[in-house]
Amino acid sequence: MAFQPFYGETRNERFLRQHVDPTVTGGNNLYCNIMMQTRGMTWPGCKKLNTFIHEDIGTINNICSTPNIQCKNREMNCHAGVVRVTECALIRRPKDPFCSDRVIMGGDQPPKCNYQAMASTRPVVIACEGNPPVPVHFDRSGDSVPVHFDRSGDSVPVHFDRSGYIIHDEL
Repeated sequence: MAFQPFYGETRNERFLRQHVDPTVTGGNNLYCNIMMQTRGMTWPGCKKLNTFIHEDIGTINNICSTPNIQCKNREMNCHAGVVRVTECALIRRPKDPFCSDRVIMGGDQPPKCNYQAMASTRPVVIACEGNPPVPVHFDRSGDSVPVHFDRSGDSVPVHFDRSGYIIHDEL
């Protein structure tokens, strides 16, 4: 039976439902197909891309205490860390109407969503809110290395240690 999202859930609860699974260290294609369905991301349409973080909630919450960096939406409530993840990408097949970005389907038949998995340890950027801050949005992972601005306003490349903390390059 598929997970029915609770529409009154908080932004943190939604983040946890869509992005956190500490029970495994990485997943395969079958993992993605099952998790995307049971976590409510295949109805009423197939979500194009989703990342599951395989760390305990304490480790993820600790990312919220790292220095603020700019999110994709230019807000400054994002934070970076290194975590184990499985990225689930919708497999696009030619002439398959179920494989658009987020197809809205009519009727009672769920779309056939098939996902390809890629498990790795990589940098992620999450948005946090509240006091104490908790994760509320998965901003990005991997390819875009964030920068931090030092006291003078200059951008400083960001590197991560194995614990997910930012190491600033000396200029």
